Amino acid sequence: MTVKANLFKLKSIATMIEESFQTVSQKVALFEPITLAEMESVKLMNRTDAKFLIPLWMLPVVLDDLRPHYRILEVNGHRLSDYETLYFDTDTLQLYHEHQSGRLNRYKIRQRKYVQSNLIFTEVKFKNNKGRTIKTRISQQRLLGEELEENVVKFLTQHTSFNPADLQPILWVDFTRLTLVNRTTAERLTLDLNLTFRNEKNHQSYREVVIAEVKQESLKHSFFLDLMKKYRLREGSISKYCLGIISLYETVKHNRFKLKLDHLRKIITHYDFSSRNHRV
Repeated sequence: MTVKANLFKLKSIATMIEESFQTVSQKVALFEPITLAEMESVKLMNRTDAKFLIPLWMLPVVLDDLRPHYRILEVNGHRLSDYETLYFDTDTLQLYHEHQSGRLNRYKIRQRKYVQSNLIFTEVKFKNNKGRTIKTRISQQRLLGEELEENVVKFLTQHTSFNPADLQPILWVDFTRLTLVNRTTAERLTLDLNLTFRNEKNHQSYREVVIAEVKQESLKHSFFLDLMKKYRLREGSISKYCLGIISLYETVKHNRFKLKLDHLRKIITHYDFSSRNHRV
């Protein structure tokens, strides 16, 4: 394929992705909204969760199916919410390697800015040996990446097994999120689009895929899970932090994630808006 043909292909894919985002925006506008205050009862800071990869071209159809069963979070008039996240790790990437090895009782440590609401938190996610995710967080005033505030240092000391002095910013993750709330049960569903990873040296985007995560007090019947079976989309997305490390650190060990990476690459390689019968 010539350079000119490659450029044309890239331009065509970019155009189709933008068209898909426009369609998603139109579908999102049809949902009944829910406010942050109303969503307090489904914060699910101690929960079970399951992740899926959805091809972007499928998302408008999935949203049509979900609309009768879920409401959408609206913040300051926005239903598509931008998130900026900075993950921390040790200089040896200890937190990443604990995930890579499948260790339970492991942590993710991050700062996150909720752009539309202009809120910033330091957050700790702890995955225990019973498969539950426990999330704690504390608000902060300083911008992401600045020197840790005293209250944040105390928070990290209390809620992790790490010395905050040993933690350093490793990876930026940016994405746009839709948050859906089940109308009848304590369930939240997040759909993350326009995923981008960056550090001081490298940059990688995965705009062709959507990372979906269903969150419940205990994993049980869910219309969304039934829908994933209908579309033959299997559980097993990789965490955004681990995917970002693999994408930007070429020599890092990632044996445990190879099958999931193959699945991700298959979605990207076979990205095709023209066929609604496409299977991944």
